[in-house]
Amino acid sequence: MERRQRGVSAGLLLLLYQISQVGLQNIPCVTLGVLVLNIFLFLSPVRPLSEVCLSVNEAVHRKNWQRLLLAPFHHADDWHLYYNMISMLWKGIMLERKLKSIWFAYIIAVFSVLIGVVYMVLELLLVVILDDPSYEMNCGVGFSGVLFALKVLNNHYNPGRVSSVFGLPISSKYACWVELVAIHLISPGTSFAGHLAGILVGLMYTMGPLKKIMQACAAGISFFTEPDRPRDYYSEYYGYYPDYQYRAPRSYFDYTGGLTEEEQLERAVLNSLNERDFGGGTHNNERRPYGFWFPPEHSEEDIRRQRLRRFDR
Repeated sequence: MERRQRGVSAGLLLLLYQISQVGLQNIPCVTLGVLVLNIFLFLSPVRPLSEVCLSVNEAVHRKNWQRLLLAPFHHADDWHLYYNMISMLWKGIMLERKLKSIWFAYIIAVFSVLIGVVYMVLELLLVVILDDPSYEMNCGVGFSGVLFALKVLNNHYNPGRVSSVFGLPISSKYACWVELVAIHLISPGTSFAGHLAGILVGLMYTMGPLKKIMQACAAGISFFTEPDRPRDYYSEYYGYYPDYQYRAPRSYFDYTGGLTEEEQLERAVLNSLNERDFGGGTHNNERRPYGFWFPPEHSEEDIRRQRLRRFDR
C-alpha cells in the first residue's frame, strides 16, 4: 500500500484553507494538536503505509503492536486526510468545549488504541464466521474509526438534532449507522470493520462501562477532572486572597426548602405580595434568610387592617 500523492496537494491546500477560515484562535488546543499531528505525518510519514497499517496478520501474528499507535495517524492520500480532518475539526470544536481539553485528549488517546483492538476482533470474527482467512490480511490506516466514535459522543451530548447524510435529513440518533452503510456502498474500498469498531467504542463509552473505567483509571491523577461536573465557583479564586475564609456553598435544599420549581414560583409570587402588604420590610429589622421563605402567620384582624390600609393609600 503506497501513498498515491505526496507533498503539498489539492486536498491538503483545501484543508489548510478551511482551517484558516475557522481561525487558529477558534480551534481548541487538543483539536488543533490532532490536526497538526496528522498533517505532519502526512508530509513526513514515520514509515511507508505498508509498514504502519493495522491488520490481524501484522499486529497479532507478527507482534507488530506499534501499528496500533501509528495506523490512526497516517492517511492513504491527501483527500483521505482532508475529509477526516475536516470532520475532526468540527467534532473536536464541539466536543472539546463540552468535555474540556484534558479529558478530550484522554478520550482521543484511549479511542485511538481501543478502536484498533476492536477492529482486529471484528476481523477475526469474520475469519471464523465466513471461514475466510483473507480477512486477517486486511490492512487499514486513517483516523475515520476515531471519528465515528466521536460522532456517537457528539450525538449523545447533543440529542434531538437532525444530521444531513449525503443530503438526506437523518435523526442524529441513527446518523452514524446510516453513514456507515452509505460510505461502504459509495466507497467499497473503505474499511467497514474499522468504521464499525469506532461506533462500537463510542457506544461502549456512552452506554457501556468504558467511561466509568476511564474515570477509575484517571482518579489517581490530580490534573484529570471528571467531565460534565461543574466547577466550584469559589475554587477559581480561593488561594489568591489569604484572608478570605472559604465556606462551602449552601446546599440546593437550603435555598429551595425542598420545593419543586412550580412551588418555588408560587411561593415567590406570594412573598412578593406579602412584602407589599407589610410595607416591604420585616418586623424588628430582622434579616430574612436566603432562598424562599415562609411568611409569618397573622390573625384575621391583622389581615383586615392590612386590607383597609391598602385602600387608604
